[in-house]
Amino acid sequence: MNPPAVPPPPSALEKLSPPTQWAMLIAGSAVLAALFRITHLPAALMLGPMVAGIVLSSNGASIRAPRPAIIASQTIVGCLVARALTGDIAPAFAKDWPLLLGSVLVMVAASGLIGWLLARFGVLPGTTAVWGVAPGGASVMMVMSGAFGADPRLVAFMQYLRVVLVAALATVVARLWVGSAVTGPDVVWFAAFSPLQFLLTLLIAGLGGALGHMLRIPAGALLVPMVAGTAMEAAGLVHIILPPWLLAMSYAFLGWSVGLGFTRAILLHASRTLPQVLGAIMSVIGVSALLAWLLVMGAGIDPLTAYLATSPGGVDSVAIIAASSGANLSFVMSLQTARLVVVLIAGPPLARFIAQRMRQPAK
Repeated sequence: MNPPAVPPPPSALEKLSPPTQWAMLIAGSAVLAALFRITHLPAALMLGPMVAGIVLSSNGASIRAPRPAIIASQTIVGCLVARALTGDIAPAFAKDWPLLLGSVLVMVAASGLIGWLLARFGVLPGTTAVWGVAPGGASVMMVMSGAFGADPRLVAFMQYLRVVLVAALATVVARLWVGSAVTGPDVVWFAAFSPLQFLLTLLIAGLGGALGHMLRIPAGALLVPMVAGTAMEAAGLVHIILPPWLLAMSYAFLGWSVGLGFTRAILLHASRTLPQVLGAIMSVIGVSALLAWLLVMGAGIDPLTAYLATSPGGVDSVAIIAASSGANLSFVMSLQTARLVVVLIAGPPLARFIAQRMRQPAK
C-alpha cells in the first residue's frame, strides 16, 4: 500500500494572518498603481491591484476579494459608463450595424472554432475549451461553464489569463495611441460635489445592481445600472456623481477580483496546457485586432476605440481602460455588450454541440 501523500508545507504567505495579507496587498497595490500612474498607463488604478493580487495569490495568499464588494464595484463602473454614454451612439451604431454585428458574430465564431480545435486535438475537454475561450465576462463564463459540465478551474485559468493579457495589451495600445503629451488634469481626490446627486447616483448603483443580481442577468450588476443611469441622465433626472476616491476603490476591488483568482492550484492544474492555452488566447486577440482594423477601415472608427471595442477582455476591465484613455466609451460598451449577449445565447448550444461531437466514435 502506498503511503498517503504528504501535503506540501505552507508557504510564508500562508502562515500570515488575513489582516496581514490584506495589508501587504493594499500596500503593494498602492505602490504599483503609483508606478503605473507615473508612466501614464491607462487604468493604473486597476492594473496595480491586479498585478499585486497575482503576485500574492500565486505565492500562497489565502485572501479573496469579497463578492459583495466586487458586485458593488461593478455597479459603480456601470454608472461610470452611463455618465459617458451620449445620445449619438445609437444613430452611429445603426448606421454601420451590418459591419458591427458582423464583427461580433465573427469573434464568436472564431472563438468557437478555436475551442473546437483545442478539444479536437485533446488539449482540453470539449465544453471546457468552448467556455475557456468564449469572449465574454470572465466571472459569467465561469459560472455558466460549471452548469454545462466544464472544469471551472481550467475555465477560470483561461479566462483570467486572457483578461490579464488583454488588459496589459490594451493599456500598451492606449499608451502608444494617446502619447505622453496627453496626461490629463491632476486628480482632485476630495473635490466638493452635490450630496443629493451623489446619493441619487448611489441609489441607481445599489438598486440597479440588486435588480440585476436578483434577476440573474449576466453582468447585470454592471449592465442594469448602466442602462438605468443612462436613461435618467438623458432625461435630466440625475447628474451622476462619481468621486475619484470611490472610483479608485472600485477599480481596486475589480483588479483584486482578477488577480486573486490566480491561485496556485489553478496554475498547477493548467501548467501542462499552458503553451496551447496561450496560443489559443493570442489567436482570439489576433482575431479581435483584425476586426478592429476592419472597423477603422470600414466605419471610420478611431484605432484605439476600435481595438478596445473588439478586445476579448472583461466588460468592466475594458470599460475602465476606455474611460481612462480617451476612447469613445459609449461605442466600446455598445459593442462589448452586444458581444456578451451573443455569447450568452450561442454559448450553451455550441458547448453541447462540440461535446456531442467529441463523444461520437470515429468512423
